[in-house]
Amino acid sequence: MSVTKANADKQWVLVDAEGQTLGRLASKVAKLLRGKYKPSFTPHVDCGDNVVIINAEKINLTGNKWNDKTYIRHTGYPGGQRSLNATELFAKDPARLVEKSVKGMLPKNKLGAELFRNLKVYVGTEHGQEAQKPTAINLNELK
Repeated sequence: MSVTKANADKQWVLVDAEGQTLGRLASKVAKLLRGKYKPSFTPHVDCGDNVVIINAEKINLTGNKWNDKTYIRHTGYPGGQRSLNATELFAKDPARLVEKSVKGMLPKNKLGAELFRNLKVYVGTEHGQEAQKPTAINLNELK
Protein backbone atom coordinates (compact mmCIF):
# COMPACT_ATOMS: atom_id res chain seq x y z
CA MET A 1 0.00 0.00 0.00
CA SER A 2 1.40 3.40 -0.89
CA VAL A 3 1.35 6.28 1.56
CA THR A 4 -0.88 9.29 0.95
CA LYS A 5 -0.54 12.79 2.35
CA ALA A 6 -3.38 12.03 4.80
CA ASN A 7 -1.85 8.90 6.37
CA ALA A 8 1.85 9.86 6.20
CA ASP A 9 3.52 9.47 9.62
CA LYS A 10 5.36 12.80 9.86
CA GLN A 11 7.60 13.48 12.86
CA TRP A 12 9.47 16.60 14.01
CA VAL A 13 13.23 16.03 14.07
CA LEU A 14 15.95 18.24 15.59
CA VAL A 15 19.42 18.21 14.00
CA ASP A 16 22.46 19.91 15.57
CA ALA A 17 24.79 21.19 12.83
CA GLU A 18 27.70 21.80 15.22
CA GLY A 19 30.91 20.34 13.80
CA GLN A 20 29.12 18.77 10.80
CA THR A 21 30.41 19.06 7.22
CA LEU A 22 27.97 21.05 5.08
CA GLY A 23 27.41 18.63 2.18
CA ARG A 24 27.19 15.51 4.34
CA LEU A 25 24.70 17.20 6.66
CA ALA A 26 22.67 18.48 3.69
CA SER A 27 22.40 15.10 1.96
CA LYS A 28 21.19 13.36 5.14
CA VAL A 29 18.70 16.15 5.88
CA ALA A 30 17.41 15.96 2.27
CA LYS A 31 16.87 12.21 2.75
CA LEU A 32 14.99 12.88 6.03
CA LEU A 33 12.80 15.49 4.31
CA ARG A 34 11.96 13.05 1.49
CA GLY A 35 11.26 10.18 3.89
CA LYS A 36 13.86 7.84 2.39
CA TYR A 37 14.77 6.40 5.81
CA LYS A 38 11.21 5.11 6.26
CA PRO A 39 10.05 1.69 5.08
CA SER A 40 6.83 3.33 3.82
CA PHE A 41 8.68 5.69 1.41
CA THR A 42 6.57 6.76 -1.56
CA PRO A 43 8.40 8.77 -4.27
CA HIS A 44 5.53 11.06 -5.30
CA VAL A 45 4.24 11.94 -1.79
CA ASP A 46 5.53 14.25 0.94
CA CYS A 47 6.03 11.47 3.50
CA GLY A 48 9.24 12.78 5.11
CA ASP A 49 9.80 14.39 8.49
CA ASN A 50 9.81 18.07 9.42
CA VAL A 51 13.45 18.96 10.16
CA VAL A 52 14.71 21.72 12.47
CA ILE A 53 18.43 22.51 12.18
CA ILE A 54 20.13 24.46 14.97
CA ASN A 55 23.66 25.91 15.28
CA ALA A 56 23.87 26.68 11.55
CA GLU A 57 26.80 29.01 12.28
CA LYS A 58 28.96 26.08 13.49
CA ILE A 59 29.03 24.26 10.14
CA ASN A 60 32.33 23.14 8.53
CA LEU A 61 33.53 23.30 4.94
CA THR A 62 36.57 21.28 3.89
CA GLY A 63 39.49 22.34 1.68
CA ASN A 64 39.40 25.83 0.16
CA LYS A 65 35.61 25.86 -0.23
CA TRP A 66 35.21 28.90 2.03
CA ASN A 67 36.91 31.00 -0.69
CA ASP A 68 36.39 28.95 -3.87
CA LYS A 69 32.72 27.93 -3.61
CA THR A 70 30.57 30.56 -5.34
CA TYR A 71 26.84 31.19 -5.22
CA ILE A 72 25.59 32.86 -8.39
CA ARG A 73 22.28 34.67 -8.87
CA HIS A 74 20.88 36.97 -11.54
CA THR A 75 18.95 40.21 -11.05
CA GLY A 76 17.05 39.72 -14.30
CA TYR A 77 18.65 42.74 -15.99
CA PRO A 78 21.34 42.53 -18.68
CA GLY A 79 24.73 42.11 -17.05
CA GLY A 80 23.00 41.48 -13.74
CA GLN A 81 24.91 38.37 -12.69
CA ARG A 82 25.95 38.64 -9.05
CA SER A 83 28.05 36.19 -7.08
CA LEU A 84 29.05 35.59 -3.49
CA ASN A 85 31.58 33.14 -2.15
CA ALA A 86 30.80 30.88 0.80
CA THR A 87 32.49 33.25 3.31
CA GLU A 88 30.42 36.25 2.17
CA LEU A 89 27.13 34.31 2.22
CA PHE A 90 28.03 32.91 5.66
CA ALA A 91 28.74 36.44 6.94
CA LYS A 92 25.31 37.63 5.70
CA ASP A 93 23.30 34.69 7.02
CA PRO A 94 24.75 31.28 8.01
CA ALA A 95 21.27 29.72 7.81
CA ARG A 96 21.05 30.58 4.07
CA LEU A 97 24.23 28.57 3.39
CA VAL A 98 22.63 25.46 4.91
CA GLU A 99 19.24 26.10 3.24
CA LYS A 100 20.82 26.46 -0.22
CA SER A 101 22.79 23.23 0.09
CA VAL A 102 19.73 21.23 1.24
CA LYS A 103 17.47 22.79 -1.42
CA GLY A 104 19.94 21.78 -4.14
CA MET A 105 19.59 18.15 -3.05
CA LEU A 106 15.78 18.08 -3.24
CA PRO A 107 13.79 17.34 -6.43
CA LYS A 108 13.42 20.32 -8.77
CA ASN A 109 9.61 20.24 -8.99
CA LYS A 110 6.45 21.04 -7.00
CA LEU A 111 7.15 18.19 -4.57
CA GLY A 112 10.66 19.54 -3.92
CA ALA A 113 9.25 23.01 -3.19
CA GLU A 114 6.73 21.47 -0.79
CA LEU A 115 9.44 19.42 0.96
CA PHE A 116 11.65 22.52 1.36
CA ARG A 117 8.87 24.14 3.41
CA ASN A 118 9.33 21.34 5.98
CA LEU A 119 12.84 22.60 6.76
CA LYS A 120 13.61 25.21 9.43
CA VAL A 121 17.19 26.43 9.91
CA TYR A 122 18.28 28.52 12.92
CA VAL A 123 21.48 30.24 13.97
CA GLY A 124 22.18 29.38 17.62
CA THR A 125 20.41 26.85 19.83
CA GLU A 126 17.08 28.71 20.16
CA HIS A 127 14.33 27.70 17.73
CA GLY A 128 10.64 28.51 17.29
CA GLN A 129 9.50 24.86 17.17
CA GLU A 130 9.50 24.07 20.92
CA ALA A 131 5.74 23.42 20.81
CA GLN A 132 6.21 20.59 18.28
CA LYS A 133 8.60 18.79 20.70
CA PRO A 134 11.14 17.72 18.04
CA THR A 135 13.18 14.60 18.84
CA ALA A 136 16.94 15.17 18.59
CA ILE A 137 18.73 12.71 16.31
CA ASN A 138 22.39 12.00 15.69
CA LEU A 139 23.16 12.28 11.96
CA ASN A 140 26.31 10.20 12.34
CA GLU A 141 24.14 7.14 13.05
CA LEU A 142 22.24 7.50 9.74
CA LYS A 143 23.58 5.86 6.58
